[in-house]
Formats: sequence, C-alpha cells, structure tokens
Amino acid sequence: MWTVLWILIVAWVVLSIIGIAIEGLLWLAVIGIVLFIGTIVFGLIRRRAGRSSA
Repeated sequence: MWTVLWILIVAWVVLSIIGIAIEGLLWLAVIGIVLFIGTIVFGLIRRRAGRSSA
C-alpha cells in the first residue's frame, strides 16, 4: 500500500513541476498540488486506521 502512495506522491510532484514550468499548463500544477495533498491525507488516515484496529 505504501509503495502505491509513494508512486502517486512522486507522480503528483512531477505533474506540479511540469505545470509550473510551462505557464500554459498552470492548471496541471494546481491539480498536481491538490492530488499531492489528498494522497498524503489519505495515507495518514489509512495509517491511523491501521494502528487503531491492530
């Protein structure tokens, strides 16, 4: 599970950098940043849920 989350985080960072580098793709940077934050929050929630049920 953590491998998938790390791959997604790296993908979102790359999308954000591409979106910032190419001004016409600023929307891509916004989507990348939102998905990056969402993935981190999702990972933290899954980790806490795993601890409480164990």
